[in-house]
Amino acid sequence: MDLIDIEDAGAVRTVTLNRPEKRNALNAEMLELLEAAFTGEPSPDARVVVVKSTGPVFCAGLDLRERLEQGARGAESPIESMLHRIETYPLPVVAIVQGAAIAGGNELALHCDIVVASTDANFGMSLAQIGLAPSWFLAKKLMEVAGPVATKEILLLGDPLPAQRMYDLGLIARVCAPADLAATADAVIERLAANAPLSLVAMKALITREMAFRDDIPHDDIDALVAKTRGSEDSREGVAARLERRQPEFKGR
Repeated sequence: MDLIDIEDAGAVRTVTLNRPEKRNALNAEMLELLEAAFTGEPSPDARVVVVKSTGPVFCAGLDLRERLEQGARGAESPIESMLHRIETYPLPVVAIVQGAAIAGGNELALHCDIVVASTDANFGMSLAQIGLAPSWFLAKKLMEVAGPVATKEILLLGDPLPAQRMYDLGLIARVCAPADLAATADAVIERLAANAPLSLVAMKALITREMAFRDDIPHDDIDALVAKTRGSEDSREGVAARLERRQPEFKGR
């Protein structure tokens, strides 16, 4: 069974996370496959890309067990290159979300252009609860879609927000009953596929470029803080505690 399943059907390319037994947690192989799916020029017939997952959970984020085994990393996360590919891919990308979209899963959804979620979905960045911090790149996406007030709620508290709250905040485009998720998503996909392709490409490029101004803000000191957090004793304790399903004991070092 492929960890990432890719299906091309006329105007629609569907990219499916296929690791339901691990809540679709992203390991290194999945990150590489996802990046490859969004590398290169789209086929002439393609109009829209769909990102979805099998099982009851959209994506639980990066594989914490793999991270613990590999040890601390610096400020750059392996997920960033893949998300950048999605963000800058020429075609509109639609995420279909059920269940949890946490940490890397939340970022995966929000880096897509349009998010359609069922009311049983929840979104969050639980990094503060396990002793980690998002990079400049990852936090920038939250600021773009959520603004500073909601970003602080999402990051500092670390508790997941239900899909309806995300919709009310303007972070996702559609929310519906679980039974209506496929039909609601199909309506969005069909509308995109019927629109003028050159217009869609131009509009996505325009929006992406206009939001890129934060990239030029100096942030070496922020990168250093994030690297210190990711290499801390607290981060190792937090990840281990999450895997062992216990409360972490943070020491501030």
